[in-house]
Amino acid sequence: MAHQKGIFKITGTIGDVTFYKSKDGYLVREKGGIDAKRIANDPAFQRTRENGMEFGRAGKAGKILRAALRPLLTNVKSTTMASRMTQIMMKVIQADTVSQRGLRNVIDGEAELLTGFDFNELGALATTMHAPYTASINRVTGEMSVTIDPFVPLDMITAPQGTTHFKITSGGAEVDFEQEAFTNAQESTAVLPHSAAATSLITHTISLPANSTKPLFLALGIEFYQDINGSMYALKNGSYNPLGIIKVDGGV
Repeated sequence: MAHQKGIFKITGTIGDVTFYKSKDGYLVREKGGIDAKRIANDPAFQRTRENGMEFGRAGKAGKILRAALRPLLTNVKSTTMASRMTQIMMKVIQADTVSQRGLRNVIDGEAELLTGFDFNELGALATTMHAPYTASINRVTGEMSVTIDPFVPLDMITAPQGTTHFKITSGGAEVDFEQEAFTNAQESTAVLPHSAAATSLITHTISLPANSTKPLFLALGIEFYQDINGSMYALKNGSYNPLGIIKVDGGV
């Protein structure tokens, strides 16, 4: 690897030489790798093309699911969310035992593998919320529910430093990965004090289309706040707010 010298530093490619900036400064290297046309047409790269098609399908599926749950993700910050979801979507696709390699997809795979996925790697739902809850999906009625028995927040919610209040959110989504469409709904508690006072029974009921044949997803999360002079401010800009997929029905 050669370093660029001189007053003017450049980036880009000229002929077979690439100029670029890295943590080690401005570098230059000879263009290499396998020609894209060969990868696209050479029979020797058939497996590469198949893997690429499925990887692209996994990335698109993850993007659609994140869009479907966007109302809950507004206050969840994570720099690795997209890449981690693509990885798990690849596992979903690879579980497809019906389609040919390269054509495997989410619909014929195992969407249930997404159960337990944490959108925020810094705040896992299981290590933040210790209060037991029940979750259900009724495909016939289209109704999803989350029920949390009364609990003491100080004992059952591990909150980041500075937390004075919190809110529990839940949301459901029906996702059509083939048509890149979705239907969603969400519900949340009021902002509650993070104190030794027990909560009331919490019940969220989310209604989606009845008799759906598409994958259904139910997510649960917590948002943390700090009360400053009577105004609620999101704590750490959502970087510690957990949101997890707690139940999945993969469709029929």
